[in-house]
Amino acid sequence: MSSPDTVPPARRQTRQRTAVLELLDELDGFRSAQDLHSLLRERGDSVGLATVYRTLQSLVDEGRLDVLRSPDGEAAYRSCSPSHHHHLVCRSCGRTVEVSDPPVERWAARIAAEHGFADVQHELEVFGTCGSCAAPPGR
Repeated sequence: MSSPDTVPPARRQTRQRTAVLELLDELDGFRSAQDLHSLLRERGDSVGLATVYRTLQSLVDEGRLDVLRSPDGEAAYRSCSPSHHHHLVCRSCGRTVEVSDPPVERWAARIAAEHGFADVQHELEVFGTCGSCAAPPGR
């Protein structure tokens, strides 16, 4: 069993894996595996849905993708930066902004220490409405 700090070795670069990575690099916001599969098919890439799911999970395991779970449990994925960060996510359009915030890191460490926890990891997503979606029509 690997430690939480150990990143699994990268898998070999297959045509399907390359297609999924290239598509994710072109997109903004989080997308479901089904959405990605549909977009790949529209582009003419013959990648099976099961392969998309396996590829996404391996990319998450390698730290190359962020995964976000909706309130109904559906996972959505997007390319991410390698450094620790959090997300602002628009509930309307899905636009996502990566943010890093040292006060959040200090708060998480303080709360963990107060309760006797060690080796703490955290994820933070803040949901709201982006400026474009919140703006009245015609503005």
